[in-house]
Amino acid sequence: MWKPDRQSKQPLFQQIADDLERRISYGEFPPGSLLPSERKLAEQLGVNRSTVIMAFAELRSLGIIESQIGSGTRVSKYKWGVTPKHTPNWHRYAEGGSFLPNVPFLRRIREALGQRPSLIDFASGELAANLSPIDEITTLMNENQYTAYLGYDNPQGYVPLRQTLVSYLRQYRGIQTTESSILITSGSQQSLYLITQCLLSPGDAVAIEDPSYCYSLPMFQSAGLQLFRLPVDCKGIRPDDIRSLYKKHRIKMVFINPNFQNPTGTVLDSERRIQLLNVASELGLPIVEDDPFSLTAYDGTPPLPLKSMDPIGSILYIGSFSKIAASGLRIGWMIAPHSVVERLADARQQMDFGLSVFPQQVAGQFLKSPFFDPHLERLRMQLLFKRDVLIEALQRELPGLVEFTVPQGGLHLWCKLVPEIHDGKLLEEAIRRGVVFVPGSVYGSDSGFVRFTFARPDTEEIVSGISKFAEALRSIIN
Repeated sequence: MWKPDRQSKQPLFQQIADDLERRISYGEFPPGSLLPSERKLAEQLGVNRSTVIMAFAELRSLGIIESQIGSGTRVSKYKWGVTPKHTPNWHRYAEGGSFLPNVPFLRRIREALGQRPSLIDFASGELAANLSPIDEITTLMNENQYTAYLGYDNPQGYVPLRQTLVSYLRQYRGIQTTESSILITSGSQQSLYLITQCLLSPGDAVAIEDPSYCYSLPMFQSAGLQLFRLPVDCKGIRPDDIRSLYKKHRIKMVFINPNFQNPTGTVLDSERRIQLLNVASELGLPIVEDDPFSLTAYDGTPPLPLKSMDPIGSILYIGSFSKIAASGLRIGWMIAPHSVVERLADARQQMDFGLSVFPQQVAGQFLKSPFFDPHLERLRMQLLFKRDVLIEALQRELPGLVEFTVPQGGLHLWCKLVPEIHDGKLLEEAIRRGVVFVPGSVYGSDSGFVRFTFARPDTEEIVSGISKFAEALRSIIN
């Protein structure tokens, strides 16, 4: 974000006025649009409010902005001359459409991280740079000659990558499949989007875990789906709850994350897995299995996916490169019946004509390289170490004020606060003190739960971040 230059001879208020005038002329703030408040703009720019007041006064004197008591400051609709110009009402367009924006807490977290990159980040669900195989991938890129073909690729995804995934899924996940049953996507989220848009219809009822990462995705509501919850306990969901929901609401599909579930870290009990598959078979009910975290199992023995136990093809299986290697490559995959793969590949081709071939080549090379297993082992050890640092910090800083079950894999620690705290107040106070997390209500829980993601911050940041969080929590309790 632009900041005024304090070393410049030009006054700060004039720099701010010039920057705002430039942004207005570029259309970032169209005529009639509301500008940030004086207080908020002062916080963003790190200046006194009086400096922003002077900048606004300068722009008002030029007829560029107008201020009204109680209505804020807006860009003048007539700033380009005396003849009115009819500008599209972009604010109304931005509020329209059927695709809903992210939930407010997630937008607030993104805004805070954008304004203050120094915030200790327990919110972002991705690996830190030093957990990604950057050196290994760089070596592979230097050693291998990648295709020079720059045309559109196969709509299902790069064929050699799908062939590599057949071997990978058999060896690491116990899944038998063929390349024609695999669709390459730009990550798990695109897989979920294609399913909700193409295999379901507005008004359909679906079941999701409670709490669940799916609850944080507005794509379900954007698709007009009815969401019904499956409570998660220490053994995962209870399959009988699915049967009850089917009888009451005729649910059309079930979305689950059975291995190191996001956000709770729970692993679905082996007996319940068998029951779940029996219920799905009995009702002819599709299950969408999202499996991003299994290979992070700290003991090196990842729980097998439901798909490996699926004899009749009830399960649509979603995997991703993001949580085990590099989110920036944007590589995910889905295993589904070929008719479903064709349908979703056709829809995805309408969206983007397919993925870039280069990251697909890189991902395929890495999966079959001698670097992959050592990387997984190192990743598990580092995640386990970070988890333990986080737990020790919580026990030291918040004895008796936080409860949790220790996860055996994944990137998250799910915590219940004692006593219950208002999510919004705690988040704002934590941001003020320099740390950010995801409130549990984002995932459908009541207030008083917190998800800490420990893969992004380094060890020192984890210790400091929990100290800051403890200060925020105590300030609200007191």
